[in-house]
Amino acid sequence: MLDVPTRSAPRPPTAGTRAPALAGTAQRLALDLLAHDPARRRHSSAVAARAGEGAGTLVPALRSVVVAAAWLHDVGYAPALRVTGFHPLDGARHLRAHGWPHPVPTLVAHHSGARFVAPAHDLADALAEFPLDGPEDDERRDGEDGDGTGVVPGSRLRDAADVLTWADQTTGPRGGPVTLDERLDDMLRRHGPDSPNARVHRERAAHLRAAVARVEERRRRLAATTP
Repeated sequence: MLDVPTRSAPRPPTAGTRAPALAGTAQRLALDLLAHDPARRRHSSAVAARAGEGAGTLVPALRSVVVAAAWLHDVGYAPALRVTGFHPLDGARHLRAHGWPHPVPTLVAHHSGARFVAPAHDLADALAEFPLDGPEDDERRDGEDGDGTGVVPGSRLRDAADVLTWADQTTGPRGGPVTLDERLDDMLRRHGPDSPNARVHRERAAHLRAAVARVEERRRRLAATTP
């Protein structure tokens, strides 16, 4: 296991880890790995809270998964995890190597349109190690398809990816609420006009807007059918 500057790094979850424990373990690991960066810890905490607000649009099996991924989405910035310098990939590979259930590293790998930025880092093939479409996408267990409202929320991993993107893109770098436009403007200022993010901004921004719109529409529909 990678050495990190901690007193007691939390153990990764096992395949049988219950949903609440999954999110709790993710929280402890994120706060541990990001101890060097208080602002990013606040951001991750706020993104996790926001993901919890959007998780109701997902089937129960994915709700704690998306909150866990929200806690962990930026752990690739931890100095001990840096390999490629592309934080979605570095974080996802670390989580996969340490036994996190498939959906969590996959969501981390793809958060906030990472697939648009990966080619600018020559890492498109590496990111493809984490396909969003997999056997878990359509896997449903009895009782997971609805909540008695007649609404079948998004049940696939891409819907969970939308929720994580929505949460990240409506939360500022220090944890405060922002609009998507404010988030995008801030990103361009921080990364600069010649950055990989800026070079793919048009395509990535369209993807982010679509993801945010889908989640907001699902939340409206869910609210309209919930007593």
